Amino acid sequence: MIEVLVLAVALSMDAFAVSIGLGAKYSDKQLPLALSAGLYFGFFQGLMPLIGYAAGVSVFAWVEVYAPWIAFILLAFIGGKMIYESQNDDIEASINNISHNVMLALAVATSIDAMAAGFSLTLLEVNPFYACFIIGITTLMLSGLGVLIGARSGTFLESKAELMGGVVLILIGIKILVY
Repeated sequence: MIEVLVLAVALSMDAFAVSIGLGAKYSDKQLPLALSAGLYFGFFQGLMPLIGYAAGVSVFAWVEVYAPWIAFILLAFIGGKMIYESQNDDIEASINNISHNVMLALAVATSIDAMAAGFSLTLLEVNPFYACFIIGITTLMLSGLGVLIGARSGTFLESKAELMGGVVLILIGIKILVY
């Protein structure tokens, strides 16, 4: 259960960071934007690991011996990508208008990593539907909170959240590999 919560928080850091940036840029629309960001990001962050899990189960028999290494490499890659992105410019600065299409694109973009991380669910002894539900709800709450924080504090925490999420994903990968 703890592993699922830690994974959920780590995976939601990307959406949380984007939400902070959105809240900082559109502070005049913070409550509707918080609800919208929470629903979009939460839904896709909950759905994508399930897709990754299904793909992982279908190939698990072929790669069972290498599964811990594959999970480690995927999580290390995703974590490294998040750490790298935490040091670069944000994409929210180039968005001029928040529409459903923009929110959909942001939700899919921030949850692609979660699909790859879903493979690691095959190695954890958890119900994948329950885990994906926890990931989705965690992301919903943190994304909504991110918009509200961004509206009040600006983008100060944006890169730090993404950095922390990346480090945690790498540590989860190491734990899967070692244990």
